[in-house]
Amino acid sequence: MNWGLLQEGNNSSNASAGAANGSANASAAGGGEVQTLPDTLGSLLGLGQMGPLETFAMAVIASGAVATFLLTLVAVSGIWGKRKITAAFTDRIAVNRIGPFGLLIIVADAVRLLSKELVIPDGVDRPAFDIAPVIMVSSALLGFAVIPMGNGIQIADPETGLAYVFAVSSIASLGLVTAGYASNNKFSFLGGLRAVAQNIAYEIPLVVTAASVVIFAGSLQMSTIVEQQAQTLVTLGGLDIPSWYAFVNPFAFVLFMAANLAEVGRNPFDVPEAPTEIVAGWQTEYSSVYFVLCYLSEFIHIFLGGAIIATIFLGGPAGPVLPGFLWFVIKILAVYLFTQWARSAVPRVRIDQLIEIGWKGMLVLSFANLLLTAIIVGVIA
Repeated sequence: MNWGLLQEGNNSSNASAGAANGSANASAAGGGEVQTLPDTLGSLLGLGQMGPLETFAMAVIASGAVATFLLTLVAVSGIWGKRKITAAFTDRIAVNRIGPFGLLIIVADAVRLLSKELVIPDGVDRPAFDIAPVIMVSSALLGFAVIPMGNGIQIADPETGLAYVFAVSSIASLGLVTAGYASNNKFSFLGGLRAVAQNIAYEIPLVVTAASVVIFAGSLQMSTIVEQQAQTLVTLGGLDIPSWYAFVNPFAFVLFMAANLAEVGRNPFDVPEAPTEIVAGWQTEYSSVYFVLCYLSEFIHIFLGGAIIATIFLGGPAGPVLPGFLWFVIKILAVYLFTQWARSAVPRVRIDQLIEIGWKGMLVLSFANLLLTAIIVGVIA
């Protein structure tokens, strides 16, 4: 392992962060190597030096484009892909009669769910009941604002990008407990409490594990974290292995993947929605378009988790031959495939086991990893 190059990368992290900030500022002025998506759109439209109004308009268009891409990805992967993957893992036949390869099931499901009656149970806290699904969807979509998806495909690149992602994604916990409480259903309330207890138990290890990446990169800025992984870690047989943090610190990568399963509610950590115990958890009373929003938020959070993993452990959009954006999509789809494999193959744990694993296992291991990372970086620096 080429620790010398790793040391050089850490020594130059502050300079790299400054260079990245300078590049971002330069791109805002219409030049520079690193451009955000609004700047890229402005350049394509020939706007040149953009004022506040033009910048705002380009940011709205960029946000709409990213949201449209995510919704399309969720529609294909969540409605059609989920059935196909689960069927392949469990040796069954999935949808294959509605359109070519069963793809029109996406349209059929959308029409079926959106045309159903929106049933509002008696005694619900109506404002909270209405806003909870919106909170969950919004928190997931907002996280993609700082994810670098390719060259010039990043809505914003603040210096605290990684902290921002975890901050906005954690807002979903508020939506979960609000949905459970507002439904006036004891099973929904229990599911909401379980969901919040699970998120707290596993979000701390998630953040602490990500902090070990920050120690290596020397920055919270997403573009800088990706840039630091572009160096060569080791050369094997003439093949350059990049210094992706999944290779530099595989223990942290495994910890983050496991904690991410709990954050997105996939086996063995899908206890908040365990149908054998509490019907459908916090979303029991939701129907029609509200159920669609709940379902949508679940899958957008899965892809947000995949995007974070791809960015901080797998080099972001970096990859040979193919464009960076395609590599980014391939990486988040690989994480999605892993979550669906876990859903099909791994049995769920009990709620007491889930909390114990989080507080007594994942939390201790994440702090041990952080301490080990600090020692390694301190020795080679």
